[in-house]
Amino acid sequence: MAGTAKSLGIGACTAIIVGNMVGSGFYLSPAAMAPYGNLAILAWIVMGGGAICLGLTFAKLARLAPETGGPYAYTRIAYGDFPGFLIAWGYWISIWASLPVIAIAFAGAMMDLFPALQGRIVAVTLTLAAMWFVVFINLRGVKEAGIFAEITTYSKLIPFAAVALVGLFFIDTSNFTPFDRDNTSLFSAGAALAPLTMFAFLGLESATVPAGDVRDPERTIPRATILGISVAALLYVFGTIAVMGIVPQQELVNSTAPFSDAARIMWGPIGAIAISLAVIVSSIGALNGWTLLMGQVPMAAAHDSVFPPAFGKVSERGVPATGILISATFATILVLVEAVGSEGFTAFYSLVVGLSTMTAVIPYAFCSLAAGLVAARTGKSKQVPPVTVVEIIAFVFAAFTLYGCGAEPVLYGLMLLVLGIPVYVWQRRRTSDSEQQTSSAKA
Repeated sequence: MAGTAKSLGIGACTAIIVGNMVGSGFYLSPAAMAPYGNLAILAWIVMGGGAICLGLTFAKLARLAPETGGPYAYTRIAYGDFPGFLIAWGYWISIWASLPVIAIAFAGAMMDLFPALQGRIVAVTLTLAAMWFVVFINLRGVKEAGIFAEITTYSKLIPFAAVALVGLFFIDTSNFTPFDRDNTSLFSAGAALAPLTMFAFLGLESATVPAGDVRDPERTIPRATILGISVAALLYVFGTIAVMGIVPQQELVNSTAPFSDAARIMWGPIGAIAISLAVIVSSIGALNGWTLLMGQVPMAAAHDSVFPPAFGKVSERGVPATGILISATFATILVLVEAVGSEGFTAFYSLVVGLSTMTAVIPYAFCSLAAGLVAARTGKSKQVPPVTVVEIIAFVFAAFTLYGCGAEPVLYGLMLLVLGIPVYVWQRRRTSDSEQQTSSAKA
């Protein structure tokens, strides 16, 4: 960011990536994927490979154009202003719509740890308190957000890594038979598992977004991206193997805290408490990382005159404070609407997961084949081939995940993108009028 020292190194960038990826979606995934048996483990491995291909693609884009905004910036350079706006619009909505889900995971872990806190009003209060606490941290500055990301990420990895690694010695191999419990086709199972696993990989591009605050971004962002994805993928694979091998399948299917259940079997109540504490720390860390991105993406779009100018205003501490506050207000409204709704958290969670995955996968699809165009637009076409096998795999991976999201999330996501068109038209008209007035004044 102009006027501020670059404050994010490889440790902070890796922490932001891992912190954003290893969030609430991962804790519940062993239970959600249990009906598919060993196919769930295979899905983590395959999706991990696809995620690494996407990570390599973003690493290449970061070397070609280390600009603030990540997927938005690359899309705009490669395809133009309007596609760039749609990506920024959808990406921004997916972030503030996801914050309540992460914050609710924090509230749930707090209530499990302290039963006296049970109650709907308390849950809403804890949810909002977690969101706004993290907003305050981000308003303090990007450096503070990066330090907080490092503390929360590396703290939470200890208990989850303990379950994933030590848990391998507690496995009951009978829990892995039969191989495919539902006898579903590999394609159908893959389509059903794709959004569940992809939701856990969302955030793999996180280090590319605050590129303006990254030290030596051409080297730091690619290294942090590959390192962060690799750490998360290994944790997902071994964590799922351990939990599925420790907790009987019938119990796992109905579990609301599969990692806590596994830790309780291994180490008793103390193990379950340790995992609950890790969920609390992890939820706050994920909120922190996504709040950072929530301000950076619309700020980059506002600086390019494709987003309302309020999102581009930077405070004395070098952060897009107005944009963060506007976004957090929308997330707060979403929490309050869910609190008075009658459908319950499960329906709310499922819809948000589908929407978040869908709106994130579209930028992935755009960016997966953008390197050649970005290289041409930045005068670096001789440095990279037009397209590689890795980028083709990344595109197929994104397209298949979009198919797996299902009709309803795709429909709602498309509607949200269409609703952004009037905002784009208004902003472009406003920019055009301003340019005409400037030209007239000079004449």
